[in-house]
Amino acid sequence: MANMENNLNDNNQTTPHEPEQMQENRPMSGAEIGNIFVRVWHNLLDFMKGRFDLHSDSASQSVVVEEIRKGIDFRGTNLWVLMFAVFIASLGLNVNSTAVIIGAMLVSPLMGPITGIGLSLGVNDFDMLKTAWRNFLLMVVVSLVTSTLYFFISPISTAQSELLARTSPTTYDVLIAFFGGLAGMVAQTRRDKAVTVVSGVAIATALMPPLCTAGFGIATGNIQFLLGALYLFTINAVFIAVATYLVVLLLRYEKKTILDPVQQKKNNRYVALVIVLVGVPSLLFGVNIVRRTTFEENVDRYVNKVFQFNRTMIVDYTKDYHYDGKTSRVEIRLVGDPLSADVIDNAKAQMADYGLVKTELVVRQAENDDKLDISKLQKSYADIIDEKNSQIRELRGRLAAVTTIDTLSGADISRELALVVDNIASVSLSKHTAYANGTAEGTSVVAVVRPADNTKPIDVEKVRMWLSVRTKNGNVKVVCEE
Repeated sequence: MANMENNLNDNNQTTPHEPEQMQENRPMSGAEIGNIFVRVWHNLLDFMKGRFDLHSDSASQSVVVEEIRKGIDFRGTNLWVLMFAVFIASLGLNVNSTAVIIGAMLVSPLMGPITGIGLSLGVNDFDMLKTAWRNFLLMVVVSLVTSTLYFFISPISTAQSELLARTSPTTYDVLIAFFGGLAGMVAQTRRDKAVTVVSGVAIATALMPPLCTAGFGIATGNIQFLLGALYLFTINAVFIAVATYLVVLLLRYEKKTILDPVQQKKNNRYVALVIVLVGVPSLLFGVNIVRRTTFEENVDRYVNKVFQFNRTMIVDYTKDYHYDGKTSRVEIRLVGDPLSADVIDNAKAQMADYGLVKTELVVRQAENDDKLDISKLQKSYADIIDEKNSQIRELRGRLAAVTTIDTLSGADISRELALVVDNIASVSLSKHTAYANGTAEGTSVVAVVRPADNTKPIDVEKVRMWLSVRTKNGNVKVVCEE
């Protein structure tokens, strides 16, 4: 009976564990898996919010507004610094110096009124908006007058590449101004101002050079330069202000004036309209520039692949791209054996394979074209000769570094050395080149001498000094065999 009771007790103790073990081995249901993913997703969102939260280290609204308000007003020091910066930028554009232009952008106070316009629109501070707008116009007028005066008296009137770069704005300029404005305004709203960020924004958005280029256009009477540069400046100013406006909305700054919903929507529409009017033309410019770049890359591939002949050489070729579906033009100048009409027709037939649709091919050859530019031919040959001479000099240097001492010279040296130094039985000579990180550092002469009598020493220093004079190499190493 006692054994039966113990067995019953054992059964009662083990039975409850069986459902738990079965539950542990049971696969998770779809609902349970979904709950795990939801928890992970919420944890990830909380982590990302904490990382990207702009309120954690932001300054108070009153501090930010006061800082921006100080930069709006153009009088006294600000006005003089603006004029000096314009002169510096104009000099940089005139002499085509990127470093000077960057310096001018760093010291120019142009961002103040533009940021003030964006901030005032975001908080409905119309008094600040009027002040910022007046100072913005004053800034533009002073900059144009100063740069025009400089270019009037400057002896250099040729448009350099830095000037030309400010006359054809594109969509990329819109993006640069917008993201630069975002970075600048976010930096302005921090408790610890990031001076390097603000300086970088001043360089990236490049407000000063377009105004100076517009002054160049006025001084030289070039309307295209004037309009292109003013449009680029307008793009930069508008999208910096828009970026500032969006950051203010994102930070939910308190409105100074509460507008009714109808008026607020109307103001938002005005902002959107300005963005469209300023941004759409730049989009068209950007598309055309991308098309031109693609066309030029296709021409390069086409010429380098199709016009490769053993006895005919390309002197040069020009690429003339036309917009609005007009026929573009590729002109190639050749010298050497003239190409037949069939070969040229075959080359024309391959143009479509390289994306050169609606493109005219003109081949000019020395045989049938009296107008072939001989100066270009001479320049092409001069470039080829210079390149070959450079390669020859490089190969000579490499050869000198690895060439061993020739047999005849080695034989003479061994006989002479035996007369100069006692106890020399034989001499072997070689050049040794030392390398560091793949670059040859120098060449030394290695001499291995074997004594005639092993019991007598060899004057190694005398051997080294004599070989230095004989081989005209100051770096001689002597190894004495036992």
